[in-house]
Amino acid sequence: MQLTLDGRAALITGGSKGLGLAMGRAFAESGGHVALVARGAEALAKAEAELRAAAPAAKVVGIAADIATAEGCAHAFAQAEKALGQVDILINNAGTSQRGPFLEVSDELWQHDLDLKLFAAIRLARLAMPGMQARKWGRIINVLNVGAKAPPAEGAPTAVSRAAGMALTKVLANEGAKHNVLVNALLVGIIESDQWVRRHAAEKRNITWEEWKAEAGKPVPVGRLGKPEEFAGLALYLCSQVGGYVTGTAINVDGGRSPVV
Repeated sequence: MQLTLDGRAALITGGSKGLGLAMGRAFAESGGHVALVARGAEALAKAEAELRAAAPAAKVVGIAADIATAEGCAHAFAQAEKALGQVDILINNAGTSQRGPFLEVSDELWQHDLDLKLFAAIRLARLAMPGMQARKWGRIINVLNVGAKAPPAEGAPTAVSRAAGMALTKVLANEGAKHNVLVNALLVGIIESDQWVRRHAAEKRNITWEEWKAEAGKPVPVGRLGKPEEFAGLALYLCSQVGGYVTGTAINVDGGRSPVV
């Protein structure tokens, strides 16, 4: 069976690198059209060129916007609609891991984390859902992490904002189902990305990236880090022609690492 998007148009935040770029490529190669949203114009241009080369028939646009603001969300959505005609699929993927001892997390950091991870998803869903409901077809995926289900010590603010994102997923799924707007969450474990490359570099240990990956993968039951393409494959399934009976779920994509199902 070949998964296809049949010309559906997707807006993907955090789309210039890592999981966002992998999902964009999977969608474009499967017959979809893609709007990649990120802050960095240079990285966006590179990502856009990569997708155009991989899927010449797809419409691909890079949109520079700061979705931590209401204005940035409105700009990103308007530009995606202008370029693609409509938004059928919304992937709320933006955000990096922010965590530390609770007493050391400032109000400023709390607010920024909530703006980028929770309020961006709220604002973009509010923009996307009316069109999805009118067309009786829509898919929303909120990319969270496994801390949303099992918040660890020193996991704030990310674990809290991601847990709120999981509750938002269920609210939107319950409201969207009667309109064939399906909403799910994918919870990330340890998956190869720029974030982990930066962490490897910051540690300044005398080991290669491959050695670091092997070490980091030891606590994972499957014994390795995940690949962005594996994550993108599940996102594609949920948005494809065979994913029409899955909504309101929060699926761990973590190699079995989460202590809860």
